Amino acid sequence: MIKVSGVNKTIKGAKILKDINLELTEGGVYGFQGRNGSGKTMLFRAMAGLITVNSGEIIVNDLKLDNKYFAEDLGLLLENPSFLKDLSGYKNLEMIASLRNIIGKERIEEILKLVGLFDAKDKDFGKYSLGMKQRLAIGQAIMEYPKILMLDEPTNAIDEEGIVVLKKIIKEEKAKGTLVLLASHEKEIIEECADEVFVMKEGAIVEHFEIKRG
Repeated sequence: MIKVSGVNKTIKGAKILKDINLELTEGGVYGFQGRNGSGKTMLFRAMAGLITVNSGEIIVNDLKLDNKYFAEDLGLLLENPSFLKDLSGYKNLEMIASLRNIIGKERIEEILKLVGLFDAKDKDFGKYSLGMKQRLAIGQAIMEYPKILMLDEPTNAIDEEGIVVLKKIIKEEKAKGTLVLLASHEKEIIEECADEVFVMKEGAIVEHFEIKRG
């Protein structure tokens, strides 16, 4: 569960986040919609504990985020994912997995198959196309069985086949009880995948609605 109460963030005099209040629960898919610069990425960074806020509080799984505590069991995809260009896709995931040592070779190979990169697993990341890089980043975000999954502009650079894979991943994560947060400026992916939608503009949530299906 994530609870955001009265959060504000100012950078160099500019208000980046304005009085954000949210309560997000397990097994839900929450869409954050808005143009580039609307505050979606900054909000995700704050909820992941990557940046501090000027006022308000963020509670993740009953623990308050601060300089000493960062969100755990979190899978995170931010814009412009970075990996080591001279390592293969497989080796990049293997290196990241070694930091926590909770998954092995079989899981990494399973993820590469899921995102359609198994045949390119031995190719250097630097030789990947933009779409392949994004697929690898999506795979990295889910490979360690996160309880919270944050996907910031996940459709960037990926083709129609990749979008089908992405939608499948979101559906499967929801079925597992994962809390999924999806930020995009594309209405279609948000409205197809999300249970609730928050529309952001100039750092504020200006609209909130539920998606009714069937």
